Amino acid sequence: MPLANRAVIGLTNAMPDGLDQRSITWRAQEAFLADGTPPTSVRSVIADSWLRSAAAGVAVEGGPAPITLSADRLADYRAEHPLSRVFPLLYDVLGRAAEDCDSVMAVADAQGQLLWVCGRPSVLRRAEAIHFVAGARWDEDSAGTNAPGTALRLDAPVTVRAEEHFVRPVQRWSCAAAPVHDPQSRAIIGIVDVTGGSDIATPQTMAMVRAAARMAESELARLWLLERPGPSLLTGPQPGSLAPVLRLEGLGRPDCVATLGERTVRLSPRHSELLVILSRYPDGLSGDELAIELYEGDMMSSTLRAELVRLRALLGPHVLASRPYRLQVDLDCDWSAVWSELASGNIAEALRRYRGPLLPQSEAPGVRRMRAELERGLRAAVLNSARLDLMVSWTRSRWGAEDLPMWRAQLALLPPNSPLRPLAVAEANRLDADLR
Repeated sequence: MPLANRAVIGLTNAMPDGLDQRSITWRAQEAFLADGTPPTSVRSVIADSWLRSAAAGVAVEGGPAPITLSADRLADYRAEHPLSRVFPLLYDVLGRAAEDCDSVMAVADAQGQLLWVCGRPSVLRRAEAIHFVAGARWDEDSAGTNAPGTALRLDAPVTVRAEEHFVRPVQRWSCAAAPVHDPQSRAIIGIVDVTGGSDIATPQTMAMVRAAARMAESELARLWLLERPGPSLLTGPQPGSLAPVLRLEGLGRPDCVATLGERTVRLSPRHSELLVILSRYPDGLSGDELAIELYEGDMMSSTLRAELVRLRALLGPHVLASRPYRLQVDLDCDWSAVWSELASGNIAEALRRYRGPLLPQSEAPGVRRMRAELERGLRAAVLNSARLDLMVSWTRSRWGAEDLPMWRAQLALLPPNSPLRPLAVAEANRLDADLR
């Protein structure tokens, strides 16, 4: 499988108008830098990342990525990092292939700090010119658009072609990266990346990087189980064993995805509403109280009982109790994770975890209230943060695009020569006119 070409150059695919892809992308970037217009000739994932990079103050002709882990700290830091346990596996399945193709494999932590960079000496020397070295920080705020940083920001696999990098000195390289998650909390613990020439930007390379990340997660889960043996989560906890954890994902979705043990199911909208509401009341609710939270009008109690019986049958007998109705397992909800990050003052992580409104199509009174509280809390935190990158991310979302106060807050912070200023002026004027 080709991972990189020998010359480490950009793309040269001929386009119908005689321009190659690099020229088209460069022209789009020049237009963006001139007037802040989101480019339509590049992929949306790249356009969004360019906006975040500009908002973070990254210069297009910027210097190399900063070194944030000194040599004397690096060895101890990565020895204690959980990815050190699977680094030999990552090197075996991905690092050797990268070396064979004049590319490098990098493993970073959840802050975008490179912990390991492996490759042939000649390629490593070229990578040193842009500080793609162990100890350097490659999150978007520090290095602009790049696969490790953008994959970290989006919590998703990302390929960035040479000319798509925001910082020009990096545009001799292409890269593909995927996040690695903790097997229990599902939080990002790091990134695995392959960086090289234009041949990196292929579906085959992306598939290999994703497979390496999934193998790392599987190995971490296997090691965790070896160290913490216990019964199946679906058979109920035994004395002295770990309690089962029910994981729920409901942000930006019409229904919840529930994971318990090795089972993952997509719940019906009504069952999703039931679990969202019960997650708010750990001490439980009576049938009448639950009905008030669930239904807008009067509803026969037999209908609610039937839904709860079906939900109990779906999740198992040890998950849902009655009298009062309550969940008997530990919960890990994506909406609760956003609240936790906000409570810790980590607004950027809260915004990254926020995939959209909670069950946006639900009309259940309890869900509507939880949805509104979460959106208000996150919006207020972003607005009060005075961080342009967070405000840009908010107004680029489906739920924040029409937020006039957020656009005005951006204008108050944007310097006169920022490429984002014309766009913010135009959107603020448009929304202001619509409200008159």
